[in-house]
Amino acid sequence: MLELHHHPLTPATMVRSLVSSVMRTEEGLVFSYHLSGDMARLLVPKAQPSERCDRLWEHTCFEAFLGSAGCTGYREFNFSPSGQWACYDFSGYRQPLRSDLHTAAPQITAQITDGHLKLQAVIGNDALPQGAASKPLRIGLAAVVETRDTVEDNRSYWALHHPTDRPDFHHPDSFVFELSPQKY
Repeated sequence: MLELHHHPLTPATMVRSLVSSVMRTEEGLVFSYHLSGDMARLLVPKAQPSERCDRLWEHTCFEAFLGSAGCTGYREFNFSPSGQWACYDFSGYRQPLRSDLHTAAPQITAQITDGHLKLQAVIGNDALPQGAASKPLRIGLAAVVETRDTVEDNRSYWALHHPTDRPDFHHPDSFVFELSPQKY
């Protein structure tokens, strides 16, 4: 499990821990996120039909950024506990490549229990950046956690690594986990 840390500018005392993992399978990638905290103080989107939806990051949302080693381009995935999702391509740092990206919907499951929110998202190889199935992947795992009771900004930003003084999941130095290609 990989521990995500909140950005120092966005503390969230109601979250005890947030860990994630990513695993390569023959069919694609499996992302798992496990948030432990005071669920009564968190805002978690209610279940919706599984569909592509923009601006998921404005609410509690889990994210994955995938880039191939040696490339400046990357793909961003947003997974909401509601079952909604988004996928975006970038040619470089915060430079959208195209808006008509069509990928198969990820399979998202979310469970909320006393003190825990668990989300798993499975994306197929066809949703990976071109050539990523056979190359090492540089990955940034992140989350936005929305709360009920913060006065100023009610969102905290979590990532494996925060390389700048402001939260920025797109920064290339935040893609710190490397996943080797797997041979089947």
